Amino acid sequence: MRASQLFIPTLREDPGDAEAVSHRLLVRGGFIRQTAVGLWSFLPLGWRVHQKVVQIVREEINAIGGQEMFMPVVTPAELWQATGRYAIPELWKIEDRMGRPFVLALTHEETVTFHAREIRSYRELPQILYHFQTKVRDEPRPRGGLLRVREFIMKDSYSFDRDAEGLDKSFHLHAHAYDRIFERCGLEVHAVEAESGMMGGSESIDYLAPSGAGENTLVTCENGDYASDLEIARGVPRPAEFPAEIGKPEEVETPNVTTIGGLAEFLGVDPGATSKAMPVVTDGRVVLALVRGDDRLNEEKITAAVGAAVRPATEEEIREAFGADPGSIGPVGASVEVIADPSLEHGQFVVGANRTGFHLRGAAAGRDYEARFADLREVKEGDACPKCGGALRLQTAIEVGHIFKLGTFYSEPLGATFTDEDGSERPVVMGSYGIGPGRIMAAAVEQRHDEHGISWPAAIAPYDVHIVAIGAAGPEVVETAETIAAELEAAGRSVLLDDRDERPGEKFADADLIGCPVRLTVGKKTLADGQVDVLVRAGRTEERTPVGEIPVRVEGLLDGA
Repeated sequence: MRASQLFIPTLREDPGDAEAVSHRLLVRGGFIRQTAVGLWSFLPLGWRVHQKVVQIVREEINAIGGQEMFMPVVTPAELWQATGRYAIPELWKIEDRMGRPFVLALTHEETVTFHAREIRSYRELPQILYHFQTKVRDEPRPRGGLLRVREFIMKDSYSFDRDAEGLDKSFHLHAHAYDRIFERCGLEVHAVEAESGMMGGSESIDYLAPSGAGENTLVTCENGDYASDLEIARGVPRPAEFPAEIGKPEEVETPNVTTIGGLAEFLGVDPGATSKAMPVVTDGRVVLALVRGDDRLNEEKITAAVGAAVRPATEEEIREAFGADPGSIGPVGASVEVIADPSLEHGQFVVGANRTGFHLRGAAAGRDYEARFADLREVKEGDACPKCGGALRLQTAIEVGHIFKLGTFYSEPLGATFTDEDGSERPVVMGSYGIGPGRIMAAAVEQRHDEHGISWPAAIAPYDVHIVAIGAAGPEVVETAETIAAELEAAGRSVLLDDRDERPGEKFADADLIGCPVRLTVGKKTLADGQVDVLVRAGRTEERTPVGEIPVRVEGLLDGA
């Protein structure tokens, strides 16, 4: 393809609102453009990359028996009401002209389960159905280019099985397919334990790509034997340094002390020997969550421990429940349920006295108050690995895929049942498997870029080869470049030929920015010695290669890219 005939609106300056590298470079490289907050158009270059990712995903899902279909974005509201997901805040709800409610699908579990009601017998199982479709999310804070958007394309596949054993097989098939997808796309991705969240079900695996930007935090062990999303990661905190034990709690006045740092300094104790009280409200009742003073409460973990959605208690609710101001409350004598992190199970801690301006020294779980123990703390950099004791590392990451064991979460309320071999009627056992081509694009840019621009993995690059013809050297140079391009295309390689009437520096800057794996420069020297400058974009290694050897040499370079 000739650059002079293509729509590639590159920019020299970063967009003013861009923070993520992928946001900056995809806009500057002419891959994407924003039409409104959280709404993006894929320009021709960007769509080429997107569709290359789509094809890799399609091939791997087909390889495990997936059957491609297509389901509408607009979904009857009653399907979402039946599964209890109609109240999801991010769900985009609309009405037709008759006032009938519909949903712009965020995911397609409800719709595909509607179709699964046509599965009648165990003989029709297992099945894997999938599609690529636009998803719509009423996202309150779009950011990061393609990282957090209001509309996006996703591949979602769904498995249908007789029982849990069949679901295990479908789940593992998808897990292996995802490993192959990310490897072919040239990404570093970690499969980690994760929360199922609004998707429901019993188990899920998140696929996180380490990057300089992203909405997730990847937790890994330095020894390589543990990986998890921060939402559910487990870690062992450093040992706390405790004062000498005392026989019963001792009340001490702590005037104007309302923070853990202030409390530890005032009493001269290790912050890890204090307890942080975090009251939350669920279904109209107050629950007291406790973590060590040097830890943070993990919102997802307290939600899981309570078994329902929670919110922070207001100051008025705190005073009514504990009889004291925030900053002076604790578990001893509290009339509410107490859920404590296991790090508080042993030892004596400083806790709030439920009396404004006072705390208790030496409070011990089991002796001075009763608590239900559950993992509540948020893992920190340097915590010990729960498997081997090695140091844990935290990295910002992009979620590029997520797979779920749904069980009968959708099939039961929507009536997707089948007749089993013994004649009994049973709900279909389901799995759900999502992957985002746009997120894969963003992750590839985050992981493979330099100060000059993008360095695409060969499998998903917009073109295999970018030929820069230095037109000022005369028409013979352009003709030579055209001949090389034709030979490469005949060998099955895609070529972007920059034949524009621009300065060489402008062309080189655009080539670096766009990031095709191999760049060929045809100029005055080519006419003199019959050789071409070859630059491998990853690492920017350069060489000169005879014109007649270019197809073979490029093939070798791309195979290793």
